[in-house]
Amino acid sequence: MASLVIRTGRADLAFDGLRDEFGLRSAFPAAVLAEAEAAVSRSFGDRPDLTSIPLVTIDPPGAKDLDQALCVLKSGDGFTVHYAIADLGAFVTPGGALDAEVRQRGQTIYLPDGNVPLHPTVLSEGAASLLPGVTRPAVLWTFTCSADGVPVSVEVRRALVRSQAQFDYASVQASFDAGNPHPSVAALAEFGPLRRELARERGAIELQLPEQEIESNGSGWKLVTRPRALVDSWNAEISLMTGMAAASIMLEARCGILRTLPDPDAQAVGSLRRSAAALQVPWPADVSPGAFLAGLDASTPEALALFTDATRLLRGAGYSAFNGSVPEVVTHAGVAASYTHVTAPLRRLVDRFATEACLAITAGAELPSWLAEALPQLPSLMGASDSLAAKVDRAALDQVEAWVLAGRVGQEFEAVVLRAGDNDAEVFIADPPVLAKCAGKRLPEGERIRVRLDEADPAERRVRFTAG
Repeated sequence: MASLVIRTGRADLAFDGLRDEFGLRSAFPAAVLAEAEAAVSRSFGDRPDLTSIPLVTIDPPGAKDLDQALCVLKSGDGFTVHYAIADLGAFVTPGGALDAEVRQRGQTIYLPDGNVPLHPTVLSEGAASLLPGVTRPAVLWTFTCSADGVPVSVEVRRALVRSQAQFDYASVQASFDAGNPHPSVAALAEFGPLRRELARERGAIELQLPEQEIESNGSGWKLVTRPRALVDSWNAEISLMTGMAAASIMLEARCGILRTLPDPDAQAVGSLRRSAAALQVPWPADVSPGAFLAGLDASTPEALALFTDATRLLRGAGYSAFNGSVPEVVTHAGVAASYTHVTAPLRRLVDRFATEACLAITAGAELPSWLAEALPQLPSLMGASDSLAAKVDRAALDQVEAWVLAGRVGQEFEAVVLRAGDNDAEVFIADPPVLAKCAGKRLPEGERIRVRLDEADPAERRVRFTAG
């Protein structure tokens, strides 16, 4: 799709203002850097050498902080899935300066002109990253799965691994389309759809809303949306399977930390059903919200409106730490299963702790005292970090939207009404891809309308439309 590109090259079209506004620090204290540098020289020769497993990574182009490497193989009538995760526990000393710093940061914050990393880059883009062609310490999950994609055995252990190649989603998708995928991921085309079908059967809720992305053209910024490749969704299913397995391990041991989301309440489901009826989209009474949403054609305006409405189904996400007794809510409504984060420890604090819990439990050991003491602190640390990351993401998008549209006040655009209110609505404009407020009384959800740009203020990061 076409995108309007800013070509000014002006120094003020950068994001230092957001860093200042939100108190984001890219630099690390000297003591933290010294500890990270010292950790790089650690020896891991006592680990099992599993570098013969032909792992590969799939990440966005140019990524250096590589958390996961995978190998999916046919095995008889079923599958064997190897999933290696960067082992931050090998580098971070509990109670040290680095541990204290990353607890404050919570997660990597991504901005269009550079990220604010969770860990010093000597680790996150170096010694701990699963870069191709180098041996790395990792936590290796191995799943033996049946012909229908269900794990029948799960093993998690520390090991030495070596990624054979670094791919991006587009190149892997192109290899599948051409019929010549890499042998390490060839079975993903069969395994991924099986996992997707299992998710639909569980009632998992996935919202296929357009994702805005910000890209540089070398002298400015542009907004784009990208359709989600099949490989992207298949790869995500491997991560979800791992998070579900980790949650099961912790629940059985009655200690750990879960990512939770309450089931949608009847009011939210009823509202979505009324929206579907108003848009004349059939929804049989015996079909779950997740299955209904999965059956929509994401390219239609009616689907965009319903996906937006369905965000009400996914409210109240949090983290629940426990040790000795199981919490009241143990499932994640979006996943439709118990779930936790273990697959992105380079970029998210909680993954390291959840991984250490799984390793201790599966080894038949007590949780280390430092881990047991840290668990109750993690929900608030991650809650604050998630909130900050969401605010920064939204501010960056608002900023670029205002920059892109600043010279087009008074022009008209075609838009889809996503959600209507009494006096305004949320609309999506495809070109340039913008989500914005639009003044107008009870605009028809799911319909295409003409809107006029009334305001695009880069200083206030504000864009405003009126229905034409």
